[in-house]
Amino acid sequence: MQLLFATTNPHKVDEVRAAMAHGGIDIVGLSELQLATPIPEPAETGVSFEENARIKAIAYARATGRLTLAEDSGLEVDALGGRPGVHSARYAGAGMTRAERDRANNDKLLREMLDVPDESRTARFVCAMCLAAPDGSILAESRGIYEGIIAREPLGHNGFGYDPILFLPDAGRTSAELSAAEKNARSHRGMAARRMADAIREIDIPG
Repeated sequence: MQLLFATTNPHKVDEVRAAMAHGGIDIVGLSELQLATPIPEPAETGVSFEENARIKAIAYARATGRLTLAEDSGLEVDALGGRPGVHSARYAGAGMTRAERDRANNDKLLREMLDVPDESRTARFVCAMCLAAPDGSILAESRGIYEGIIAREPLGHNGFGYDPILFLPDAGRTSAELSAAEKNARSHRGMAARRMADAIREIDIPG
């Protein structure tokens, strides 16, 4: 089975492809479609990760006529009342390259957490996934969570986004210090993808 994964982020494509490979599901990212006319990016107006995942899955499924998987994910920090949440990707602003934006987001969050004691630095990555059919109907949804604490400084060069500042007490490392396989085995996106693969096996896929 082939699913369009509605993202241009190659890191996310790699993670979901690896997580779903054993289920016989082939993942194709938006960049691999080589469309003559780019599909307009839908406005992510939802107030939750689930709402934004639905918006993207439905929009791209209708636009391409393909079974489409979409996700929305981000970091929730307890000491910040759940921020950055659904605004994680552009927490420090837009108009930068992905790598520049990641650094700016991490720097901003660490400044906001400067005076927060270690015992109050709990946080988690959250990923909500949605699978939609070409007619816009929602076929399945899943959710994954990846718990940790906010580190005092960025550590590690693997991963992307907030990985360098999410410290995993049981591993003694940040998410960015894990190998790709180690991260996929425990991450929010890996968990959501595996749960989605399980859900797909239980439903009748149209076409």
